[in-house]
Amino acid sequence: MISVDIRELHAWPETPEEAAAIQDRLRPLLDLGHPGPRTVRTAAGLDVAYAEDGDRLAATVVVLDTTTLKVIEESTVVGTAAFDYVPGLFAFRELPALVDALRRLTIVPDLLVSDGHGLAHPRRFGLACHVGALTGLPSIGVGKTRLLGSYDPPGERRGDASPLTDGGEVVGRALRTQPRVKPVFVSVGHRIDLDTACRHVLALSPRYRLPETTRQADRLCREALRRAA
Repeated sequence: MISVDIRELHAWPETPEEAAAIQDRLRPLLDLGHPGPRTVRTAAGLDVAYAEDGDRLAATVVVLDTTTLKVIEESTVVGTAAFDYVPGLFAFRELPALVDALRRLTIVPDLLVSDGHGLAHPRRFGLACHVGALTGLPSIGVGKTRLLGSYDPPGERRGDASPLTDGGEVVGRALRTQPRVKPVFVSVGHRIDLDTACRHVLALSPRYRLPETTRQADRLCREALRRAA
């Protein structure tokens, strides 16, 4: 059976210092010069829902056929947050459950789409970067809100975009996926460039602000959390 290959690149940290050191050590492993896949047949959305107590969570990976945008496989893990909430280290709360969900897939997606950020991160190593490094798969982050940096509002048309910059560096793009709605914030994670990432995000967002990968993963992890209550 074909499955997603998760590379054992590090032990799970116990302290913020250990977690930050892992981010710094893995960052050079990212392939940021790769143009990425021009054609994507399957795309996976990664999302996590939290219970009201803030510790119980459900992590979902949902694989869509990019032609029909129908779900062709889903994998959900219910568990507890693996790390305290620390700004810049949020991925460590979710990664163990997401990795477990990725391992259970029987389809290897062409693209991973995280509900979060990639390079648009204080250490240039957000969730999309970490997932990309662990799997070796092309990976992008699509954030509902801006984590850092500044941008000029893009035009009002679908597809209008403007650079997201931090410290003089372009770390992502504010992308208008639907006319006259708030932009999403796209940043690369691994093995894809920003132009290609934005093109795929638009293709995955034919009707709504958020890509279907995120919408479907969000729905399924929230349903799993309700069932587990």
